[in-house]
This record gives sequence, structure tokens and C-alpha cells, in this order.
Amino acid sequence: MFRRLHAVRASMDRLTDRGESASIRTPPTRTVILAMVAATAVVVAVGLLTANPVFLLGLLVFLPAFAAALCNPRQTALVSAWVSAVVLVPVVLQPGGELIDDAVLALLVVAFDAMAVYGSRVRITREEELVRLRSSAAAMQRQILRPLPVLTDDVLVDGVYEPVQQDELVGGDIYEVAATPWGTRVLIGDVQGKGLAAIGAAMAVVGAFREAAHREATLTALVDALETAVVRHNDNSGQRGEPERFVSALVVGVDKGAEAQIVVCGHPPPYVLHDEAVTTVATQQEHVPLGLGALVDEPRMVSWFAFPAGSTLLLCTDGLTEARALGGGFYPLEARLGGRTDITASRLTRSLVADMRDFTAGTQQDDVAVLAVRRSPHQPPELHSDGVLPVDALR
Repeated sequence: MFRRLHAVRASMDRLTDRGESASIRTPPTRTVILAMVAATAVVVAVGLLTANPVFLLGLLVFLPAFAAALCNPRQTALVSAWVSAVVLVPVVLQPGGELIDDAVLALLVVAFDAMAVYGSRVRITREEELVRLRSSAAAMQRQILRPLPVLTDDVLVDGVYEPVQQDELVGGDIYEVAATPWGTRVLIGDVQGKGLAAIGAAMAVVGAFREAAHREATLTALVDALETAVVRHNDNSGQRGEPERFVSALVVGVDKGAEAQIVVCGHPPPYVLHDEAVTTVATQQEHVPLGLGALVDEPRMVSWFAFPAGSTLLLCTDGLTEARALGGGFYPLEARLGGRTDITASRLTRSLVADMRDFTAGTQQDDVAVLAVRRSPHQPPELHSDGVLPVDALR
């Protein structure tokens, strides 16, 4: 029996100073003081061996710049005050010094230190704003994309989702899993466009799937509801002057039978992994992406394929199938699946993404979503040769 895994974040970053955001990492104040004193000692020691120690002390003026890049404003002000004292006190006490030169040096040191503190404050403010934006994006991601793995009465679904722009956390790829009275339904799709610009269409499709998957008894009616959601979203976007978008998608229905249903809407076909064999799921008809249904006359149709007990169905977006090596070749997904037919769903998806990174030398050209739908190893009812379940199996 499958056991659902739970990912728990167990620790938080410690605050280095009161009032500082836990997500803004700066060195401890003790470390800053030790580094400051050590740098001063080195410069003073070198200065004692030269004929002009005061000139070498001027090199300490660059310490606040390093502090501004690494520390918070309070720490930067501490470093700046220390440097001002160490540099200016010997200059003032030096006999025979020119008053104008000393005054100019003092003004430059104070101005440089003030700029360092200001720079540190600007950096911290921008980092805090970035943290807030990432927190909002993470919350949006949790609303759009369900955390994996997901366990239902029929399957275990696990996978990997990686947007091409890591700072945005949400890209154009989508997925969802719904346990319904008609079995488990799985959606994977790719919204035209990337990043924040595609989020509106992504939310429209995922929201429609979550509602219609529990309402529509047939897979075709479910897909029609997704089509309507994309068309309605495009109508609203057009009124705001935004471009229309289409969504390539694939919807799978899995119940207790030995076969599964699928509707493909302009999406890469899935693969079935079973008994060390990899099979591409063949469909009776491929349909246009969601949002383009009005351009064709043929209605969307359901295809059936064998999905025996203990097998795994691999779904992915073109971020994996169309990943290119530096030489221009596409990632050979079907060939790479050959040695991965007997591993867990989690290891399967993560090993494929890692292998894809090696193949492309770490270059990710598109969002990547990979789902592994693992059928329970318990044998479902056998089909008759005509594809009809026996009467006893329905009781």
C-alpha cells in the first residue's frame, strides 16, 4: 500500500539583529567586529614596516564598502565609525600636517562612510521587497499547484515542477489531481507564455478542472469545461488589451479497471512503464489546444489505453521533451526511460530532470513539469476480449 509523504519545513533562519527579517541573511555582529579588527591589525602591521603608515591606513576606507554589500545598516555604521576613528585620529595627531589636507581627508572619509550606510539600507530594503514578492509568489503557487505527492484510492502521483525563471516560482506549466466518484483524474498542461504573464490562464484552467472534475461524469465533458474556461479568460483578457492564450493539455482518467482514459489537446503523449517496457500511449485522435476548439469541427474524443497493476504513467510538458543539448539535439526521453522502469515515482521524475540538466549542460530553456502516476500493485478486474468488464466485477 502506498503511504503519502509529507514535506515539512522544520527550521527557520535565525535573526542576527533585532528587527531584521529572518529571510535577509547577514553575518553575526561578532563576526563583523572580529573581521574589522583583524583587517585593521593587518593594515597597521604593514604600515609599521613602511615609511608612510598613514597612507596605508587610508586603505581601511574601503572596509565600509564591503560592509555595505554584506551587512545590515547598523553593522555598516559600526564599521564606518571604526574606520573613521582609525584613519582620522592619526592624521589629526600627526605633527606638521596641513589643515586643509586634513579637512579634505576628513570630509571624504565621512562622506564615503555615509554613502556605505545608505547603500546598505537601500540593499536591505530591496532584499526585503524581493522576499515579500517571493512570499506572495509562493502563496500563489500553493493555490495554483497542489503539493506533491498525492495519494488517491487508485494511484500515487508524484513529480517535479521547475519554472525556467526560478525567482518567479510559478511558470506556464500546470498540473492537478482530483479524486472523483468516477476515479482519479489528472491534468497536466502548458500555458502559452511563461512566468507571471501566464498565471491568469493557468488559474483559469486549474480552477475549472478542480470544479468540473467532480461535476462531469465523462472526460470529454470535463475537457469541454476547460475549453470554456480558457475562452472566457481570453475574452476578459481581450477587454483589458492583453493577448489571448491557448493551453496545450492532457487529461487522464484512472479507475479500478485495467485501462485508463485520455484526452490529448495538443500535448506531448505520455508513456506507460511496465515490466521493463516503455510504451508510448497512442490516441485515436489528437485535438487542438484548449482555447482553439472553435477552429475545428471535430469534437474531442476519449482514447483508452492499457494501464495494468503496478505500472507507471509518465506525463510531462515540452520543457522536458524539447530540452536541447549544446549541439542542438533534443533530449531522448523514451530512450532514457528504458533503465528506469522499476524505480519509485519520486525517483523516476527527479532522476529524469537531473539527467536532462546533464544533457543540456545545466541550461533550462523552458518550464519543466513531470508527473509519474503509479498504479497500485493490486490487480484490477480483468477485461473480456471485447473490452467489457465481467458482470461479477461490477458488483
